[in-house]
Amino acid sequence: MSYFLQILLSNVMPIIIIITIGALLYRAFKLDVKTLAKLNFYVFAPAIIFKLIYESQLTWTTILQVLLFLGVFSISLFVVVEIVCRLKQYNGSMKSAMRNSVHLYNSGNYAIPLNQLVFAGSTVSLSVQAVVMMTQNLAGNTLGIYSVKAHKSTFRATILTILSFPSLYCIPVAFILRGYKIGIIPTLAIPLNYVAEAFVSVALITLGAQLGAMKWEIQFSNVFLSNTLRLLVGPALGFLVVWVLGIEGIVAQALVLSCAVPTSVLCLMLAVEFDNEVEFSSQAVLSSTLFSVFTVTIVISLLKFI
Repeated sequence: MSYFLQILLSNVMPIIIIITIGALLYRAFKLDVKTLAKLNFYVFAPAIIFKLIYESQLTWTTILQVLLFLGVFSISLFVVVEIVCRLKQYNGSMKSAMRNSVHLYNSGNYAIPLNQLVFAGSTVSLSVQAVVMMTQNLAGNTLGIYSVKAHKSTFRATILTILSFPSLYCIPVAFILRGYKIGIIPTLAIPLNYVAEAFVSVALITLGAQLGAMKWEIQFSNVFLSNTLRLLVGPALGFLVVWVLGIEGIVAQALVLSCAVPTSVLCLMLAVEFDNEVEFSSQAVLSSTLFSVFTVTIVISLLKFI
């Protein structure tokens, strides 16, 4: 019960409050959701990705171990999602939306505070989560974009769209600066920190604005299926993969916990940016966030068995 209340009050309720503010702002001022999405893609997301990688404390050995886990986990989850999409006979737009709602999970503003809560601020577990967030943002800005664009345009146009997003370039630059221990002058570091710290708020306000603009035609069957794959199948595969790979201790626990979090706001931003099943994506993000209070609590209670 204490975990339940802590997750509810420390993780879910703050998120819901900011989402509500975004919805109210949309109702009052008719905010341009596409402009908010572009701000996230071109300004705030690149800043937070760069900052997390640059400040990461993990050794290269642990980073490679985390990346191996994420590779095996992502492939396993991809197979499950593809089987479900084929059985449901989704069209191209719905198939890409379902993929993104399951594969892109909230590794930042939900998972990082949750990680700090569960592991008492451990630098190792937090650094693991930073690598997870990096790969999630990379996946969203490459495979996520490809998924929503591939059925609408040519391969060349899709690749050019992916290459236009700055997050793709922030990752290697951050690794190079970190690897060679190159400092960032205050003139650049201060605005970088300001922008990175605004990422969570702007992303959640964007979600709230989109929810405020929704027609609320509930897609119960598809949303329930998305939530089941993200919140139940995801962590179950996480447990299986750490066992198969022989990963143990706090690294294994942090990885499994990262698999249990709800659908990312990035899923919605991609839907808005490319006009792809926006209603479904909005509902998947909100409902998975609410249901995660119960499912994440169960996952936390099972971490002691790793």
